[in-house]
Amino acid sequence: MNKKEYTEVLNNLLDNGIEGLSQSDTVRYTKEILIKYEKKKADLLWEKENYKKSWTDDELKVVLSTAPTEENILLMAKGFKRGTGSIELIYRWASTPQYVIKDRNKDDVNFIKQIKRVAKEIGWRGF
Repeated sequence: MNKKEYTEVLNNLLDNGIEGLSQSDTVRYTKEILIKYEKKKADLLWEKENYKKSWTDDELKVVLSTAPTEENILLMAKGFKRGTGSIELIYRWASTPQYVIKDRNKDDVNFIKQIKRVAKEIGWRGF
């Protein structure tokens, strides 16, 4: 199938919609499917040359300055050449209560402290 045929098929699917969903809900659902597909195929779709590398404060500021949506997580993972799990982890640690952190290993605790510090600097509410 060439691009033109593919576009026509996709447009027809969107025009016909999904039973019980409005046009806008159909588009939203299609976007969700695409995001899940990209996350599932991440190893094939973009390089992760920064996998397991340290994060800079500036990188954390960029991540924490966006809403923790699936779409933003995917965008950040591609942009920073990392896995989606690492982006999700940043959001998770930024919003985790302090008492939970002390039960982690030393490397985790240092990274979490960095995340918490950056989150505080940009105005995240303390937990």
